[in-house]
Amino acid sequence: MASFTNVATLSYNGNLISSNTVTGELQEALSASKTAALTEYTPGSDITYIISLVNSGSVSLNGLTLTDNLGAYEFEGNTLYPLAYADGSLKYFINGVLQASPAVTAGPPLSVSGLSVPSGGNLMLVYEAAVTAFAPRSAEASIANVATVSGEGLSEPLTVTETVFPADGASLSITKALSPAVISENEPLTYTFTIQNTGNTEAGAEANIILTDTFNPVLSNISVTLNGVALTDPADYTYNPNTGLFTTAAGRITVPAATFTQNADGSWVVTPGVSTLVVTGTV
Repeated sequence: MASFTNVATLSYNGNLISSNTVTGELQEALSASKTAALTEYTPGSDITYIISLVNSGSVSLNGLTLTDNLGAYEFEGNTLYPLAYADGSLKYFINGVLQASPAVTAGPPLSVSGLSVPSGGNLMLVYEAAVTAFAPRSAEASIANVATVSGEGLSEPLTVTETVFPADGASLSITKALSPAVISENEPLTYTFTIQNTGNTEAGAEANIILTDTFNPVLSNISVTLNGVALTDPADYTYNPNTGLFTTAAGRITVPAATFTQNADGSWVVTPGVSTLVVTGTV
C-alpha cells in the first residue's frame, strides 16, 4: 500500500493561494509470493519454484511479464547465474486450471510474458531451475532468487525473493589400494584406505564412522595408522588374526569438510577433505 498527497492552487487578481493537503492510500490490487519446494540444494539438483499472483481488484490484469534473475550475482566484473531454467518445465495455472504455456525466454534471466490474472482470481507459475557450477557450496552460502512482475495496470513492479541454501552435511566416499600387487608368502602387504568428504560439514566423531574389512589372505602382526598417527588395539580398532576381520572403533575416524574455491570464470571447485587409514601386515 502506497500513500499519496494532493494540493490544489487557486489564482485570482494576481493572488495565488493553496488548498489544504489531502492524503490517501493506494491499495495494490495484485499481490505476489514465491516459494521453493525445497530450501536446500545439492550440485546438479533441480529446484522447483512456485510463484503465486492474487488479483483482489475488480479489473483483470493482462499482458503481465515475469522476470526471474536466476540468483544472479557479480563476480570479477561478470554476472554469474547459479541457476538455469529447465526447458519445458513451466506450468501456468489460472484459478487452478492448467493453461497453454505462455511465451518463455530461458535467458538468463528467465522471462515469461503474456500472463493474465482475472479479477478476484489468481495465477500460479510452477517451474524448475537447475543448480549450475556457479552455485556456491560452503555452509554459509545461499542463493537469493528474485522475481519481478511488471505490466500495464500496475503502478510499479512487484518483486518477490526466495532464498535457498546448500545442503549441510558430510558426503563420504572410500577407495582401497594395496601394495605390492604381487606378493609372496611371509612378505609384508599394505592396504591403504582413502576416505573423502565432498560435503560442507566435517564427518566428526558424532558421525560414528566404522570401517570394516575382512583381509583375505589373513594378515598377521598388523600395524595401523590414521593420517600418519599410530592406532592401537582395542582402543582404536579390533582385529581377529584367525578370520582376518578388521573393524575400527566407532567415531575413531573423522574426515574434515571439503573446501570450496572459485575459478577465474566464477565456477566453483571442490577440494575434498581426506583421511587416510593404512594397515600393514604379513601375509
